[in-house]
Amino acid sequence: MEIYMWWLDLHLDSKEWLRENLRAEELPLQVLQHIAEAGGPHPDKVSGVLTLADWDFIETQSEFVD
Repeated sequence: MEIYMWWLDLHLDSKEWLRENLRAEELPLQVLQHIAEAGGPHPDKVSGVLTLADWDFIETQSEFVD
């Protein structure tokens, strides 16, 4: 599912973490859980969860005033 479909439902703390740690290779368990709960990918591991397009969205399209 495309990030814009689940980004609005993502927990604010996780949005902030993703913005502050842009393009991180590994994501904390809590962030992974929030992504899955919002309807995003359900990963088997902590790396490679988000695509380059997802990171581009977070960097350029996501609103800082959620």
